[in-house]
Amino acid sequence: MQLTVLGCWAPYPRCSGACSGYLLQEDGRSLLIETGNGVISRMLQHIDIQDLDAVIISHLHPDHVMDIYCLRHAIEAANREGRMEKLVPLYLPTGPAEEFNRIKEFTKAFHIHVIDELPEPKEVVIDGFKVKFVPGKHNLPAYSMSIEGSKRLVYSGDTAYNPELVKLANNADLFLCEASGLEKDAAYLKENHLTARQAGELAKTAGVKRFMITHFYPEYVLTELQQQAAEGFGGPVELAREGYTLDI
Repeated sequence: MQLTVLGCWAPYPRCSGACSGYLLQEDGRSLLIETGNGVISRMLQHIDIQDLDAVIISHLHPDHVMDIYCLRHAIEAANREGRMEKLVPLYLPTGPAEEFNRIKEFTKAFHIHVIDELPEPKEVVIDGFKVKFVPGKHNLPAYSMSIEGSKRLVYSGDTAYNPELVKLANNADLFLCEASGLEKDAAYLKENHLTARQAGELAKTAGVKRFMITHFYPEYVLTELQQQAAEGFGGPVELAREGYTLDI
């Protein structure tokens, strides 16, 4: 399994950067996780539109979803022009309703699957990967996810500290976790996001094999986030870097 970081910033990107987006690939299969601002142009540096097999969006905040509109047009055009002959499965939650209702009309590009409506324990096979969703703790419907192929990736999405995420991340081969703030901003982030130190503590409790932080406020010094995450984790912490492809 290979993971390519397409974007890692929130809630807006650094100059020439992109918000949340990750491309997971194995055995010729390509799964896009998140479609934040600027992600599709980054994805096209790695695969053609017709090679995209499925998309998962953890929640419908703009920095995770905005490029779904670009992707919709790219898929519709590719089908219309004969470059592809398929709709792409799209998994997403339902809120906010206004945002969801717009996206669910994109029926010429996507097969829509609603995460909220999956039967418990919300486990499904997507593009050959075994995927399990766990509700996050955020200010709108959001999900963390475990994605298993030959290895297992756990992605936090946006969430405050959540015991269910600890269980989900247990012994993960790679834990890709939001680290939205420094400790000085903990009160501001409370109930919606993790600080870097909290992310590290969660990863330590879960006993993950490899730990990478992401979802960076662009005005931070990233080495400070990395240091605080390492203090919580007690081990090495990787920073998500745009364009970086790693073997899980």
